[in-house]
Amino acid sequence: MGSFYTGCKVENHQDPKKVAVVPRLLVDSGSEFTWLPAEVLQRIGVEPQKKDLQIQMANGQIVTRTVGFAVLRVDKFFTIDEVVFAQAGDLSLLGSRALEGMNVHVDARHKRLVAAGPVVAATAIRPAVARAMGIIVCPPQRAQRTKPAKRLATVELRHKGRR
Repeated sequence: MGSFYTGCKVENHQDPKKVAVVPRLLVDSGSEFTWLPAEVLQRIGVEPQKKDLQIQMANGQIVTRTVGFAVLRVDKFFTIDEVVFAQAGDLSLLGSRALEGMNVHVDARHKRLVAAGPVVAATAIRPAVARAMGIIVCPPQRAQRTKPAKRLATVELRHKGRR
């Protein structure tokens, strides 16, 4: 896949009036996280939420970075996601989690992001269909209760051979 860059508007998720534009982010579906310059995130008041998070780079190196939450907007697409406070020397990247949250696909030929279409949702399946798919449907388990309460059923799905 060819690489390309896009611009991104970044908002403080608690105060949408605090915004910054990052004009050049590498679209990197191989990176789980979006990496933005720490000074940009600090300027718009994005607070560190996860400190000293260890992240493995593509070359195998482990680095420690801080992560916060921000709203990311690219064209008409947007999402809220965890963002890495990138340090000097780190690339600014738009990662796969943000791409998925925006529900976009990478159009490598035209070097752009395009709408991915309907979002896949969970659905109920009949036990016979589940068995045909190799899924074991366990019967509801009764919980131990000290007081009378509404009976809640839980269903546990397990793949054959796995627990």
